[in-house]
Amino acid sequence: MKVQVLFFGATADATGKREIEIDLAEETKAENVFRRIVRDFPQLETHSLLFAVNLEYASGEEIIRNGDELAVFTHVSGG
Repeated sequence: MKVQVLFFGATADATGKREIEIDLAEETKAENVFRRIVRDFPQLETHSLLFAVNLEYASGEEIIRNGDELAVFTHVSGG
């Protein structure tokens, strides 16, 4: 199955990409996908990362489905 991975802010700068598409096995847990992304882009290891699945903050326990959209970003602050 295929899913979109979007990179925002510092993660886009670190990877040099705004988005990628990856192939996954059915019933893959989000935490496994997030580990794979960091493994594929080791420059992300120096960042404090947050992840989202379909616009919702992800705990890692979510089951990823075909067509899902994942996002990788860093902590942001506002005022």
